[in-house]
Amino acid sequence: MKDVSSSVFLFQQRGFGLGLLGSVALSLLMLSGCGGPSNEAAESKTAEAAANTPASTELRPALTVTVTRPQSTQLAGALLANGNVVAWQEAIIGAEVNGLRLAAVHVNVGDKVSRGDELARFASEIPYAAALQAQANYENAKSEADRVRALGEEGIYSRSQLTQIYTTEKVAKAQWEAAQVTLAATRVQAPDDGVISARSATVGAVVSSGNELFRMVRQGRMEWRAEVTPAEIGRVKVGQQAEVTTASGLQVQGLVRAIAPAADVQTRNILVYVDLPRNEALKANTFARGIFALPTSVALTVPAQSVVLRDGHSYVFVVDGQSRVSQRKVEVGRRVGERVELLQGLAPLEAVAVQGAGFLNEGDFVKVVQ
Repeated sequence: MKDVSSSVFLFQQRGFGLGLLGSVALSLLMLSGCGGPSNEAAESKTAEAAANTPASTELRPALTVTVTRPQSTQLAGALLANGNVVAWQEAIIGAEVNGLRLAAVHVNVGDKVSRGDELARFASEIPYAAALQAQANYENAKSEADRVRALGEEGIYSRSQLTQIYTTEKVAKAQWEAAQVTLAATRVQAPDDGVISARSATVGAVVSSGNELFRMVRQGRMEWRAEVTPAEIGRVKVGQQAEVTTASGLQVQGLVRAIAPAADVQTRNILVYVDLPRNEALKANTFARGIFALPTSVALTVPAQSVVLRDGHSYVFVVDGQSRVSQRKVEVGRRVGERVELLQGLAPLEAVAVQGAGFLNEGDFVKVVQ
């Protein structure tokens, strides 16, 4: 006890207080705790967490998809084209007489007519009178010529007189025949069987020779004039069949009659003339699309569901061995049912995503299911 008291007394003498001594002791205790077993335990937990973390983060599949490979399919060849339905031949019926009044018009647009039917009639009084006069002149000239022939040509008339008499007869006959033609032309007749497609004739109108009175679709026949590009015209042949669909939905079978020898200067396309069967539902100057039948060929096809349209282009998603997809631009051709022809962009053995393809992007990982 004496020693302890002396030590305390000594500290007091040297200016050290008990408070200071306690603070120093507490600091030493805290420092020893920081570097002791507690610190080692924290380091052990950190190492264990690092050991449980994989070296690289595993990418989980973005979507479950089904895959398939392209198939070789027998496809019936077809070439699509657009065009117009027009009259096979449209006859323009005009006036053959000049300065006469239209006395009657017998037909209207849409009427069916036969060859020789009277469509309209001009007032015939003037042509009829002219024909009678021409007939009288001819009969008079013929009578004079017959008298000369009966008397004999030698010794009575000079050669010039004989020539004049016979010429007068011929001229009078020609004038009479012309007057008969003019009189017959007062009846406007149909030049062929067909359907009236336009009418400009009006009762009471005085028309000039050559003025249009009617238009007629000859024999009621229509044709489809298809526009085909120069790159595809080689696939179309005369005699080839075509299926034509009008704007109203009517479908008819046609036959290629002719192919234009030159392209249109405006469109640069080549016209193909397709004969159509007679059908009252076919209307001239209407739009129609058609399909030219081509020989059957083998084509590489995929399900239509696997082809994705983006930014105006067609794509498929190729799935590699690591279940990763790559976007591939392809060129599509014909479509038959649920399959689409691929013209280029995909190899025959490559696998493409089918179900779920529309949700994929370049580089996605997928889970492939059967």
